[in-house]
Amino acid sequence: MANLHDIVQWCNQTLKANEFKDYAPNGLQIEGKLEVNKIVCAVTASEDAIDAAIAQQADALLVHHGYFWKGEPYPITGMRGNRIKKLIQNNISLIAYHLPLDAHPTMGNNIAIADLIGLKDLEALDPSEKHPIGNIAYLDNPLSPEQFKAKLQSIFDFNVIHLPSDKTVIKKVGFCTGGAQDFIAKAAQADCDAYISGEVSERTFYEAKELGLHYFACGHHATERYGVQRLAQAIENQFSIKTEYFELNNPI
Repeated sequence: MANLHDIVQWCNQTLKANEFKDYAPNGLQIEGKLEVNKIVCAVTASEDAIDAAIAQQADALLVHHGYFWKGEPYPITGMRGNRIKKLIQNNISLIAYHLPLDAHPTMGNNIAIADLIGLKDLEALDPSEKHPIGNIAYLDNPLSPEQFKAKLQSIFDFNVIHLPSDKTVIKKVGFCTGGAQDFIAKAAQADCDAYISGEVSERTFYEAKELGLHYFACGHHATERYGVQRLAQAIENQFSIKTEYFELNNPI
């Protein structure tokens, strides 16, 4: 058993959450019971994730995508109201970390996919950022674009969208999980052979071709499964409480 606020304070300090300018509040978003015996983690605080937390008698739900995003309507009604009502009625806390969980050097989404892909010698995609959200890294053994796509599809279990360029070999790779397709220009400026993110836009097709690097869309959800699991495992080790991951495969 651990205290909710001790867990949140530890996460805030570990992830340096107060040093990020983000699109939603990081940390405790909805307060439930103060004594925590079990945490369910998920990529997104969907109704299915909340139902899983209720079914597993969890005291908190830990996610990457929480609530109260910048620009959202203020009234707690409709779909979001239903989700929040379920959390409050069941006394379940909601803890969310967005950009701090992307950027963390050992638990973040970016380092997690770098480890999975086998990318080494990480650098910042944008060196001006105090806590880089995207990265550049290198393959030990260069691959053809076709080989690299097959590797990514196997790792992420996702129908990878490949937007081609003229480059025949991939070694230097830029990447940022989730919806970071517009960082492709930064990867091109760094002379990357390829850039990986989760989503893709219509404009990205032309940008990849004209900027001269391959683009691989590997799924927003698929690329961001890992940070929240690493954070949950770290909480489990730190506080000796149970954690469990809830997966709802999102094809986007």
